[in-house]
Amino acid sequence: MMAKARKGRRKVKKVMGEYKRGSLRSSSGRKVRKRKQAVAIALSEARKSGARIPRKGRRRSRAR
Repeated sequence: MMAKARKGRRKVKKVMGEYKRGSLRSSSGRKVRKRKQAVAIALSEARKSGARIPRKGRRRSRAR
């Protein structure tokens, strides 16, 4: 189980390093300029590689 966590951490670190150097590209081929977009790409790639990263929780609306 720890291997999956380590795998995800390494993938996120790699992608965020690319973002800082300015070499991270989106699927359309354009440079990624926003930090939030870089984080989303990093987490997506980590999930694809088999890391256990939970999905973002959805907000529940309360009935009044």
